[in-house]
Order: sequence, then structure tokens, then C-alpha cells
Amino acid sequence: MNKQLTYLDHAASTPLDPRVKETMDQCEHLFGNPGSANQIGKQAQALVENARKRIGEILGCGPHEIIFTASGTESINLAIQGIAKRARQGHIITTQVEHHAVLETCKQLEKEGFTISYLPVDGKGFLKPDVLNAELDKHPNTILVTVMYANNEIGTINSIKELAPVARARNVPFHTDACQAGQLCLDIAELGIDMMSLNGSKIYGPKGVGVLYKKAFIKIDPVTYGGGQEFGLRSGTENVAGIVGFAKALELIQEEREEEEQRLHLLQKQLMQGLLQISGTKLNGPEPLSALRVVNNVNIAFPGIEAVALLELLDKEGICASTGAACTTGNMEPSHVLLAVTQDYEIAQGSIRFTLGKATTEADIIRTIDIVKQCVETLRKSSQRVGVIQQVIA
Repeated sequence: MNKQLTYLDHAASTPLDPRVKETMDQCEHLFGNPGSANQIGKQAQALVENARKRIGEILGCGPHEIIFTASGTESINLAIQGIAKRARQGHIITTQVEHHAVLETCKQLEKEGFTISYLPVDGKGFLKPDVLNAELDKHPNTILVTVMYANNEIGTINSIKELAPVARARNVPFHTDACQAGQLCLDIAELGIDMMSLNGSKIYGPKGVGVLYKKAFIKIDPVTYGGGQEFGLRSGTENVAGIVGFAKALELIQEEREEEEQRLHLLQKQLMQGLLQISGTKLNGPEPLSALRVVNNVNIAFPGIEAVALLELLDKEGICASTGAACTTGNMEPSHVLLAVTQDYEIAQGSIRFTLGKATTEADIIRTIDIVKQCVETLRKSSQRVGVIQQVIA
């Protein structure tokens, strides 16, 4: 008999909202290329431009400032590499806790001659404006600052509206990875940003589609070449159904975010309290029920326990969670985010991320707490038996 499944890995990927799927299904007959001059192509192009307009209205920007990509990673690459290719040389400032889409792009640019600052964050994962300000003082040749809005591992919400003006005061473009921030304020004017990356698969939209918001006067070079779609910045035939689905998903998550935030707050609190009752556990990231932590994130350290072993037991019991960023293929190393924040290898090696979603219920939370307690007890008893055997052998 199949075990009950409890999905608590929404930071990795969200299910497709049925309302989004319904909207996408309406595009099925419009299979034409949006670049074609025939009537099917023109109808497809109209769908793309309507989605662009709707997204612009949600973000508070012009439709010409919305660039469609195939993922959040591509959006991030277009922003960072686009600035770098345009400038040809210079300095980039980011943080030690960014998604690998940012970090690996920056590492590649280092190989190409650019210099990079990877700024430290505090014990809760925050970048302080004075730290950014001091780094900008050191590097007057800075061409870009890129700082994550909401951290995908520990839920930290950076104060982008306090960080962005620090860069703006020096006429340095500011980019933020907002792939985990779809349920937060995305108003461009309030945030004060120049570029922002979003991802459909994190907002109950389709996979394979992302967005780069780019302020009109910010100039970047393309990183892919071909037919010159997306204002010459992202060549390739547009994913019409994906783009339409993205617009609908963003619309829904923004319209429903206040009500959903209240619901998730209660479940987040319940899960945190239940797991922190386990002896020795510790919360990673900002305090619970804080406006500085995304409402669906619970990251708990289980010192003395290998997170991979715990994750395997949980998975066998039907609890789907994560040890960190699921986008790092085959990497079982401790989280770079937790190492940067805690400076503690044991905590980084023994932490589990639970991320809640629209379908998460109180029953899911109660079940998860009970099963985690059982699995931790099993692993601790196993560890004690190994310790006794080692003492006998010694």
C-alpha cells in the first residue's frame, strides 16, 4: 500500500495551479510562431504581448521592460552577463548566500577577468546596507550589485528597498534574484531596483519560463543570438503557453498573498514549535513569525545527525523535504548558505529545509512533526549503537 505523501519542498518547485493550467490550455489551438506574419502567428503574438502588459501592471513598469526567458537561471544570467558583456571590464558585488545561478555566473566572469566581491551576511542571513556601502567605497569601478530578495534555503528577506539606494547613489545598477519572492511586494518603485529575476516554477506556474524586469535605460548585451526576439536580448521562439501561464500565476499569487500569508504563518509557527521540541534542534535563519522571513520556510538543524540520512528516512515515510537548494544537481556537500551564516559545519551538515505551500494542511504539519521525531530517534539510537560497538572494538 502506498504511503500518504506530504510535499514540503515548495522552494524547489510548486505544482501547477489548475487555474493556470486552464489558462494555458486555451492557447492550445494557437500553435503559431509569434514572429510569423500570418493570422495564427499574430494571435500568438497578441497573447505574448497581453501577458507582458499584465506582468508590467503587476510590477508597476512598462511592458517594454519585461523580457521573457526560459527560467529564473537564464534571467539571472542575462542580467549579470548582459551587464558584464556591455561593460567589458569592472567589478561586481554580490553575497556569499546567493543561489548558484548567481554565484556560478560570477565565478565564470572571474575567469574572464572581472573582479567579484562575495560579501558576508550576518547570523540570520541579512546583508547590511553599511557593509554594501563600504564595499562600494573600495571598488569605484563597480558595474553591478546583485543581492537576493528572499533566500531559498533559510527564508531571509533582505531589505532591498534599503540596499538598492546605496547602489543608486553611485549610479551602479542593482539586480535582485526574486525567484523565491513571488508572494512578497514586487512593486518596482517601492523596491527601487533596476533589474529583477522571476521564475514560473516557484509561483505555481509552468516550468521553463522566467522573466527579467529591466529598467528601460539600463543597457545590457544579449547572451544568446538568433532571431532577435525579446527586444534583441533573448533570441528564440517564445513559449506562448508558458508565458501566458506565468502571467496568470503571478496575478494569482499576488492577488491572494495576504490571505495565504496569514494561513501559512499559523502552519509555519506550528511546524517550528513542534520540531524545536526535539532535543538539540535549532532554527536556522530569522525568527519565526517575523516580517523578515518568508512565511513558508522552516529550516531546522539537527546537530549530530546527517541530514542526508534523515532525509532518506523521511522520504520513505512520504515526507518530501530538502537539505538545501534542489537546483544543485547531485551535490551532497553541506549548504554554502548555512556555512556562511552559521560558520558551523555540523549544523550545515545536519539541517533540513521544509517549505510549505497552498495545499499544506494542519494535518500535514502534525503528521510531519510526528514522523520527524520518530526518524530522529531512530537515527540517534543507531548512532549510539555504533558508538558502543566502536568502544568494544577499541
